[in-house]
Amino acid sequence: MRQVWISRKGGPEVLEVREAPEPEAGAGEVRIRVKATGINFADLMARMGMYPDAPPIPCVVGYEVAGDVDQVGAGVEGFAEGDRVLSFTRFGGHSDTVVVPVSQVRPLPDKVGYEAAAAIPVNYITAWLMLVRLGNVQPGETALVHAAAGGVGQAALQICQWRGAEVIGTASPGKHARLKEAGVAHCIDYTSQDFEAETKRLTNGRGVDICIDAVGGNSFRKSYRSLAPMGRLFCFGASSFSTGMKMNPIALVKGLLRTPFFHPLPLMDTNKGVYGTNLGHLWEEMGKLQPDMDQIVSLVGDGTFAPVVDKVFPFARAGEAHDYMQSRKNFGKVLLTPE
Repeated sequence: MRQVWISRKGGPEVLEVREAPEPEAGAGEVRIRVKATGINFADLMARMGMYPDAPPIPCVVGYEVAGDVDQVGAGVEGFAEGDRVLSFTRFGGHSDTVVVPVSQVRPLPDKVGYEAAAAIPVNYITAWLMLVRLGNVQPGETALVHAAAGGVGQAALQICQWRGAEVIGTASPGKHARLKEAGVAHCIDYTSQDFEAETKRLTNGRGVDICIDAVGGNSFRKSYRSLAPMGRLFCFGASSFSTGMKMNPIALVKGLLRTPFFHPLPLMDTNKGVYGTNLGHLWEEMGKLQPDMDQIVSLVGDGTFAPVVDKVFPFARAGEAHDYMQSRKNFGKVLLTPE
């Protein structure tokens, strides 16, 4: 089988396509011939040596795939060879063939293609955990969504619309028109505007009910101050720790030093909450997430949610895909395909 390997720490040029023996499905597992696989910011951080949960380099990363079942292990029920599916992968997803526990696999609705399917697992379950499972976003509430044009941002926008909440989104100015077409009520240019001041202005000083922030560092502090009473801040990444294509120790240290600590007494006084979300640390809880994934896939199947795929790169151009995403050029999901 063919895989995209991180050969060493560094920029996008360290990615290599290599051949490896095909895996066999064991008991309780299925083998999937991959048609499309997603790229997430964690994959970029792993390439730079900044993602401690990743396997030791050299390694193959990738959290999600869509494709066809071509082998079913002993004891597996509900799936057969030829079934179209999507699945989480605990790394190794950037391969043309994967073997996964059946608990991580979901059948594809007839109208959902492989590329759209590969854009579902990580982005939608991450946004769902923050906005629905933990955040309980309500009709009439306002959400501040950082990086609203990214994969999680687009999933969050659709979930907020489904729940009847308004979205204020941060993005570079070139993406504002498309964001407004997609339903973002107000766009903030994070490159030239203070999002905290703009958020307070747009909400008449009240603040937002919920905020999702994967920027990290001082952004967490400003996002917290942007909350209204009973507001919820979700911290789920630290993209500001990476300022280039390779690890920058100075940016990393600055980001860590600017990261706030939230003391429980002020949280009580202001009636605010701070949550952390890391899908990579929920593998042992996948059973609890199955109903959530079932509902997400159903909502994609009936057209309520529509995964936004920005660009698809073949394995041989994986380095270009990383560069494209790390340069913040994407609007929606970036994918790899074996073909």
